[in-house]
Amino acid sequence: MTGTAKFFAYFLMAGSIMVGMRFASAQLPAGSTTESKETTNSTGDRKFVVLVGPGLKVISAADFNPVANVRENKSWEYGPFVNYGNGVGDRSSYKFLSAGFQLGKPLTPVFHAGLLSGQFEFAGNIMPLWQAYTPAPHVANSTCSDETTGIPFTCPLRYGGGTFTGVSLTPVILRWNLLTKSQRIQPWFQAAGGLIYTTHKFPPNFLGTQTINGQTVYLDGGTCVWNFSPQGGAGIHYFTRAKRSIDLGVSGVHISSASLGDRNPGVNASIQVQLGYTFWK
Repeated sequence: MTGTAKFFAYFLMAGSIMVGMRFASAQLPAGSTTESKETTNSTGDRKFVVLVGPGLKVISAADFNPVANVRENKSWEYGPFVNYGNGVGDRSSYKFLSAGFQLGKPLTPVFHAGLLSGQFEFAGNIMPLWQAYTPAPHVANSTCSDETTGIPFTCPLRYGGGTFTGVSLTPVILRWNLLTKSQRIQPWFQAAGGLIYTTHKFPPNFLGTQTINGQTVYLDGGTCVWNFSPQGGAGIHYFTRAKRSIDLGVSGVHISSASLGDRNPGVNASIQVQLGYTFWK
């Protein structure tokens, strides 16, 4: 391009910009101007104050940041989820599946405490589907003792097992939403306490009626249909857009009847992964 052509090109561009600016200012009411400045709120989120026409309009960065939006508004969260996990230790052959609905709400402003800065949330959930998959009924050797002599001996005992079905309620979830600068990811950690009801006594144990050395023996092997589920875990909300998130969490869950039954073998620990989808309001 020649020098003359470049000059005319720059002249046309400058003229177009000036005309556009004059047209924009002509759309404002007489005597008005435009001005903007940047401020921050208590959580460190930016806010822009824009003077348009005769008044001020405050545009928060949270309008463009889903994480900051739900934090500032202390938005309700609700949605479905599914859990799947495995027992550990002597319960490593156990598998767990549950599905339900969770509801929660942040209750406090952001507290600043260094890396642990965040916001407290109270939540709860209900799981109409709760299942545990355990080894099929079987016979296993145990140590018994003679009632007369007290001498121990090995005896085969019949154990229950199979699929256990029930429902679960977690009325107390204490969650801490960590303060983050991310616009998409909200990390959290929590502690919770729940209750599980199963249609058969869980976990399976040796059956109450046994045949030992040709004699029928009645043993107090029963567990309980009611169990408690203290637990703790961590996870993230990943916001796909404003007020919508995909959720991923991992929890360690203990299951125990607190000795409500004859026996309380429990499930000392299981690791369960949760996948959910949350609506924010």
